[in-house]
Amino acid sequence: MRCLIELHYLPSIACFSILLKHESIVLEAHEHFVKQSFRNRCTILTANGVQNLVVPLTGKHSKVTIKEVRIDYSQKWLNNHWRAIASAYRNAPYFEYYADDLHDILFRQPPFLYDLNRELLTICLTWLRSEIPVLETSVYEKTAEQGVTDFRNALIAKKPETLDKYYTPVPYTQVFGKAFVKHLSFVDLIFCQGPHARKVVEAGAAGK
Repeated sequence: MRCLIELHYLPSIACFSILLKHESIVLEAHEHFVKQSFRNRCTILTANGVQNLVVPLTGKHSKVTIKEVRIDYSQKWLNNHWRAIASAYRNAPYFEYYADDLHDILFRQPPFLYDLNRELLTICLTWLRSEIPVLETSVYEKTAEQGVTDFRNALIAKKPETLDKYYTPVPYTQVFGKAFVKHLSFVDLIFCQGPHARKVVEAGAAGK
């Protein structure tokens, strides 16, 4: 079975719990941008608690396809994001193993959000040792074709309960805090658990 889903910025662990359960991934390449969604934001855990990282965009994007949505590099978000990530995870057990790959992708500064998110998805799947084929739509279809499960807009940033629907959080040792914080970006898991990350994803996806 294939899954149809939109691209997210440094996706949540819940997102990968969906992806790893399917034979192939179909990316929605012709949707319109949705504001305040995971398409341009993620959540990490810092010394000061949970922090949202948001990629700023140029202009208004309600009437253009996702592939035409441009990132606003005139703002200093890139350095701020990397500073926040490095500060949050430099002491994590596996930060040094994965940080350079992530840094290189971010600082290549792809002009379009879709391209950045696709590169980030690709490296995350590589870290998970996944060889799932990744395809993309050729046109926008309101209803997914037969044999494809539609997960578009299934994970909603403003509604964390939507993530609970697809992933039961499996606690692991995080860098900060005594209480486990669920539904963070996958980078929290990979920096903390490294090659064990896939087992955590699959354990939380079991039975969902």
